[in-house]
Amino acid sequence: AKWQRLVSQGSANLDMFEHISLMTLDSLQKCVFSFDSNCQEKPSEYIAAILELSALVSKRQRHPILHVDLLYYLTANGRRFLRDCRLVHDFTDAVIQERRRTLPDHGVDDFLKAKAKTKTLDFIDVLLLSKDEDGKDLSDEDIRAEADTFMFEGHDTTASGLSWVLYNLAKHPEYQERCRQEVRELLRDREPQEIECSFLPQVYDPFRFDPENMKGRSPLAFIPFSVGPRNCIGQTFAMSEMKVALALTLLRFRVLPDDEEPRRTPELILRAEGGLWLRVEPLSAGPQ
Repeated sequence: AKWQRLVSQGSANLDMFEHISLMTLDSLQKCVFSFDSNCQEKPSEYIAAILELSALVSKRQRHPILHVDLLYYLTANGRRFLRDCRLVHDFTDAVIQERRRTLPDHGVDDFLKAKAKTKTLDFIDVLLLSKDEDGKDLSDEDIRAEADTFMFEGHDTTASGLSWVLYNLAKHPEYQERCRQEVRELLRDREPQEIECSFLPQVYDPFRFDPENMKGRSPLAFIPFSVGPRNCIGQTFAMSEMKVALALTLLRFRVLPDDEEPRRTPELILRAEGGLWLRVEPLSAGPQ
């Protein structure tokens, strides 16, 4: 809706990272906390803290002397880091405490039945109902750590993936159109809202991920989520979110490359110096 408003006069030149990061944060707030942040349309103190913390971590990483906590917390950035951490932790703690108060009143079975009716079982609910390897409930600190990890690692990474996918599709319009047709085929006689979440080398080739081309391929050949017992906790969530967001975007818009080639900047994620700018224009025909 935001992009449709921005391109209502024709086309718009947009920084993918700026817009998509807010979208992924909005989605995570809803799925982790069942909280409608509406951060794409209005400022959010919590979201601002998340974004600043990500930037501060990246800056600190480039200065080995600041890896020492005692020195870092004496700096202006270190004090901002502590302030933002307190704000984020306070928000998560408040949600956990409020949610814990509902458990004893209803009991686990009643709680799950109530949630099933509204389909709003979120990440905090799952953690509150989980047990560790010894059968004990997770502590508030355990739950906060998992929720914060999901928020921090789930917004920038997914936003980067989506931004660079749109960049490559803008640079390769033949693949963009083929992808758009695939989405339309999927949605034949259905509404866009019905999309379900079930569905580098040196050359851009999306067909390398076709099922027949992946047979027998080692999981280590595709490393963004890693493998083994410490692989990404949000892998399925991230892939589902990217597929749905990409499909719904291509149904409504055509993305075109900017006049200038982006200068890639490897940080905690792969960014573009000065933003990843693409031209977005509404589709004149087809499903909207």
